[in-house]
Amino acid sequence: MAFGFYFDMTRCIGCRACQVACKDKNRLEVGTLYRNVKSYTVGTFPNVKSYSYSGSCNHCENPICLANCPTGAISKAEDGTVVQDQSKCIGCRMCVMSCPYGHPQYFPEKGVSGKCDGCYGLRANGDQPACVAGCPNRALDAGDVDELRKKYGNDLDKGTIVVLPSPDLTQPNLLVKTKDLAFDSSAVELTW
Repeated sequence: MAFGFYFDMTRCIGCRACQVACKDKNRLEVGTLYRNVKSYTVGTFPNVKSYSYSGSCNHCENPICLANCPTGAISKAEDGTVVQDQSKCIGCRMCVMSCPYGHPQYFPEKGVSGKCDGCYGLRANGDQPACVAGCPNRALDAGDVDELRKKYGNDLDKGTIVVLPSPDLTQPNLLVKTKDLAFDSSAVELTW
């Protein structure tokens, strides 16, 4: 069993409802995000197109954050969720520096790092992660990666779009239904 996320780029409108739901559930301060939505443009005027990508911890098969954590604060739950015990964190930021996706965050006021845990507690009670429940277009889903693949099909990319690092190193548990333009290396991030 491997916990992961499914993201449907064809349904995402970049509204950031998932980002807000995650921020609210985790009571994160201004500037700190466990789920981050970014929008990109490709092409040249007048043929410009855009797409959005919603990213969080990918609960990788080979999480570098876990391998580089010197205190054992990061571990894998039985279902494959990469979780963190902040009481064991010494604030060294090895997880922050080693994650190729940039997802663990450092909290200077607390002196510890934090990360998405896939709403582990909510899921234990039979609920969906906040980001999934908050998406108005149902562009996100979470669960066992094999079950997600059965539900959404086998033609999903496993984290290979150009705005993400190569999946070879960490083997992210991320399934993406892509738009063809997500493979265009001329993608430019839109800033708001």
